[in-house]
Amino acid sequence: MKILIVAATRAELSGLCGHFALPEGDFIQTAAFDLLITGVGMTATAFALGKYLSERYNLVLNLGIAGCYEWKYPLGSLLNVTHDTFSELGAEDKDEFLTIEALGFGKSSYTAGNEPGTAQFSLLPKVSGITVNKVHGNKSSIKAIEKRLHPVTESMEGAAVFYCSEQLGIPCVQVRAISNYVEERNRESWKIGLAVKNLNDWAIEFLTNR
Repeated sequence: MKILIVAATRAELSGLCGHFALPEGDFIQTAAFDLLITGVGMTATAFALGKYLSERYNLVLNLGIAGCYEWKYPLGSLLNVTHDTFSELGAEDKDEFLTIEALGFGKSSYTAGNEPGTAQFSLLPKVSGITVNKVHGNKSSIKAIEKRLHPVTESMEGAAVFYCSEQLGIPCVQVRAISNYVEERNRESWKIGLAVKNLNDWAIEFLTNR
C-alpha cells in the first residue's frame, strides 16, 4: 500500500523525518511512503495536493496538531478526525449563517472513507472537526461556532485534504494531536511539544508496523 503523508509544516513531523532520515524538501519519496509538506492553510494545501496527489496512492494520511473544543481530551491526545467542515464557506444573512449547501453552490462537509482496519486507527477516538482560515480566539465567536457545528477539533487544512482525496476517490484519514484548547488566545497553556511528540511516535509506529 502506497501512502501519501500530508502535513502543513515539517516541524509537525520532525520526529518522523529524523527517524526515517528524510532529506529536506516539500515532497519526499521513499519506497514505503511519500511525504508532502503543503504549507499552512487550505489554499496552500489544495495547491500542493493538486501537484502531487494521484491515483497511484492507496491512502492519504493527513497528520498535524490541532486545537480542541472539548476539554475532556487531555492536551497531547491523538484524535481520528472522521468528519471535517469548511466552517466559513457560505454567507451571512444578518445573524444567520447560510452554508454553501443552503446556497446551492456545493458542499462544505467531508467524511473520511475506507479507513485501514488496523489497531493504530481503531484505538483513536473518532471526532468531527472544522477547517478555518482564522483560528478562533474570541469568546463570542467560539460560542457561535460551537452552537452551529459542535466541533471537537479545529485546523487550517483538514477539510481541504478530504476534499482533494474525495475528488480522486482515494481513502483519506486525518489524525490530529491536540496542542491547545480553543479559548481566548493563551500561548502559555499550549503544549505543542507534547502534541508533536505524541503524533510522531504514533506515525512512526504506524509506518513501521502496518
